[in-house]
Amino acid sequence: MNAVSAASRLAATSVVWTALRRFSFGAAVLAVAVFAATVGTQAQQLPSPPERRVIVIGEGSVSVAPDYAQLRSGVTTTAKTAKEATDANSKLMAAITAALLSAGIEQKDIQTARFSVQPVYVRQQNVAPKLSGFTVSNQVNVTIRQIDKVGEILDRLLTTGATDVGDVEFLHADPGKVLDQAREAAIADARRKAELYAHASGLSLGGVTFIAEDTGYAAPGQMAAVRVSGGMGAPVPIAAGEDSLRVRITVGFELEH
Repeated sequence: MNAVSAASRLAATSVVWTALRRFSFGAAVLAVAVFAATVGTQAQQLPSPPERRVIVIGEGSVSVAPDYAQLRSGVTTTAKTAKEATDANSKLMAAITAALLSAGIEQKDIQTARFSVQPVYVRQQNVAPKLSGFTVSNQVNVTIRQIDKVGEILDRLLTTGATDVGDVEFLHADPGKVLDQAREAAIADARRKAELYAHASGLSLGGVTFIAEDTGYAAPGQMAAVRVSGGMGAPVPIAAGEDSLRVRITVGFELEH
């Protein structure tokens, strides 16, 4: 081998090793970059630690006597003509209104709820219905501010000639104020339960994360409608009693070590 050939081979070998070294370095850099990107992606995908939280339901109720009452009363009359039925009905309703006013009910607390005139037909088999008369009905809603006079007013209505008496409701003038007291009781009940769960779990109770209220609550009682055909000898026994206004809430609390 001459000197020129040896020098050429040495130069070629040097070029090959230089290329290999460059390739290896580039591959190493690429591998490091891929590894770093993979680690970063995995770090982003790691789930965050779960929230420590307890969710409880709190209930509160307040019993309170109603402030006033409402009832519906009226007269239903029947006659051969609409005029006769209306005249008879109007006469009885005038007497009922006078009885209410004399019992201390204000005119603003007497409101017409329904007035109707309906024909009455006699139906027979294989025969066309025949008009036999008319029915007139006049109903009023009565608000009774003095709740202890409900029984007395019912007596007056019945003895005056009312044919329809009933739908007695006992109501509250300001239920929101009473419900606020029930809400405070519901919050206290929720906190008591949450503290119990936290203590049993070896944790401490943190702050409130959310509160949701169930808007429904127990409505005041309503008596079934009563229909009578004449006066009653004994006084009508009416007891207002008390109503329980309830609040139900869902509360979330944080839990801490």
